[in-house]
Amino acid sequence: MRTPRAPAAGILPAVLCTLVLLTGCAGGPTAPAWAASVCEALAPWRLEINALTSSAQQQMTAQTTPAQAKENLVRMMAGAEQASETARRGVADAGVPDVAQGEEVSRGFLDSLTEVRDAYGKARRTIEGLSIGQSGPFYDGVKAAVDTLNEEYDASSLDTSKLDSPELKQAFDEVPECR
Repeated sequence: MRTPRAPAAGILPAVLCTLVLLTGCAGGPTAPAWAASVCEALAPWRLEINALTSSAQQQMTAQTTPAQAKENLVRMMAGAEQASETARRGVADAGVPDVAQGEEVSRGFLDSLTEVRDAYGKARRTIEGLSIGQSGPFYDGVKAAVDTLNEEYDASSLDTSKLDSPELKQAFDEVPECR
């Protein structure tokens, strides 16, 4: 029977270093790198949401049939839902910034985008389920769905007052991707 030997002197540090890297203890992106990635993920989302919001407002006042309005609104809500998910994935891909409260900041952004995505999905499903048989009840249902969407959208906004990271504040103010 062989007696176990101690690992060679150079192997133990290499194994420990590999474990640190695999477990994510090596730190995340710097504040400027993280802010740039987040702003790159959010810029197209903001443009898409603004365009879809404008289209939805026009749709609500346009002289269309309930069937046309339903089709257009469902398509717009689905587009906003998808744009929100794309932005959420982009923020997730940015990782966790290597700053104090980095995990909390990252989670706050992700939670907010998840709630926005879900609010658009709920509005889409609600409008899909509306009957187009009578225009009055249909448009009342659309208004109720949009009112709920607005409430949920407002409630999902990220409360940055509790996330005091001077490094991230400076990064968001200074990196070109956030201007």
